[in-house]
Amino acid sequence: MKVFNTLTRQKEEFVTIEPGKVRMYACGPTVYNFIHIGNARPICVFDTLRRYLEYRGYEVTFVQNFTDIDDKLIKKANEEGITVKEVAERYIEEYWTDVKGLGVRPATVHPKATETIPEIIDIVKHIVDNGYGYESEGDVYFRSRKFKEYGKLSHQPLEELDAGNRIDVDSRKEDPLDFVLWKAAKPGEPSWESPWGLGRPGWHIECTAMIQKHLGAGIDIHCGGQDLIFPHHENEVAQGECCGMTGGRDYARYWMHNGYINVDNRKMSKSLGNFFTPRDVSKEYGYEPIKFMMLQAHYRSPINYSKEVIEQCKASLERLYTCRNNLDFAMKNPAAEAGADEAEFLKTLEARREQFITAMDDDLNTADGIAAIFDLVRDINTFIAQPRTKQAMEAAAKLFDELTDVLGIVYNRQQDNLDDEIEALIEERQQARKSKNFARADEIRDTLKAQGIVLEDTPQGVKWHRA
Repeated sequence: MKVFNTLTRQKEEFVTIEPGKVRMYACGPTVYNFIHIGNARPICVFDTLRRYLEYRGYEVTFVQNFTDIDDKLIKKANEEGITVKEVAERYIEEYWTDVKGLGVRPATVHPKATETIPEIIDIVKHIVDNGYGYESEGDVYFRSRKFKEYGKLSHQPLEELDAGNRIDVDSRKEDPLDFVLWKAAKPGEPSWESPWGLGRPGWHIECTAMIQKHLGAGIDIHCGGQDLIFPHHENEVAQGECCGMTGGRDYARYWMHNGYINVDNRKMSKSLGNFFTPRDVSKEYGYEPIKFMMLQAHYRSPINYSKEVIEQCKASLERLYTCRNNLDFAMKNPAAEAGADEAEFLKTLEARREQFITAMDDDLNTADGIAAIFDLVRDINTFIAQPRTKQAMEAAAKLFDELTDVLGIVYNRQQDNLDDEIEALIEERQQARKSKNFARADEIRDTLKAQGIVLEDTPQGVKWHRA
């Protein structure tokens, strides 16, 4: 398996620090509002990465945080006259609603910044004691230039960093490039005791503390959106590696970043009126087409959200569901003996598995992975056009479920069970057709249609689905 490493700007062979195990961290949401479409992309992409690594036999420890103390949360709490904790808890619950809808699995651990304060203070103290940090009016800052490799992740020389544009200018800093580790408390804000007085953590330091607490020093994969490379992840590298805190290892061996999402070919912005949340989109299309949209392009490529795109994704998913449902139906009426081409079909299934693995091994190429699944769908549809043995069809179903589960799609498929009354009506209709009582057969069809049950007469028998 190869992954593109932002740190080296090239694809590299994926080799873990500890054989067979992956320690992986993804930056999670700041929980002051609903997640938007842009937030949903890394959530879906790196859930898929975790699933694929497990599929390939790795034991994955996956940490994704919640930022539950931040200027945005404080502002929201003040606007609504509630506590910051109440804001955070509300939107964490909303987050779980959305990720469940998207078919995303919980991480191994979802730590909160407010639950990591002692560890944050210890790390800041360590940085200060080693000369990389300094206190100024109750704030604590990191001396960026003292870390000689600052800029190595974003590949920006220090002289090219624009103090007036890319970073905050503050008279309390020794250097405009310095960034805050600990913020002095302001009246009415949540705060904690520290060696520098009451205060709260800066944004960057919380991730470093959570990584060390839950994953240890030096991890395999750190991932997130492309917008986090600078300054967030650059600052994480600096504070994590500044004074031997990673035991001589890189802060993270591989850095993986997903591309941006545009809306109708324009950058998403509330001011442009093209700002969407998964919650908004799900009301019309459901969540799964959103998930499919995130995976149909390579994760590092920009993608464009539009109604046309989401409708195409919905149609693609319907093809997958139809294939799987047809396979279930065909298995109810299997052939007694294998046809001459059954052995060749089983070889084709194995070729599709290898096609999928080859795609995903190439820097998590979900676009080509999906293409492999649709090639499998074409093979299955052709194969079951006539009766086949149950063994062959079960092998096809197993592979279909295996590959779609890796991508976390086709997760709304349910085995519908008709109640006794509806089953009796379908059987009565069959008998009416045999007796040439077509008026009664049509009456039953209309009755079932009114209940949302659509019947389809096929050479193999009656198929049904919900409207």
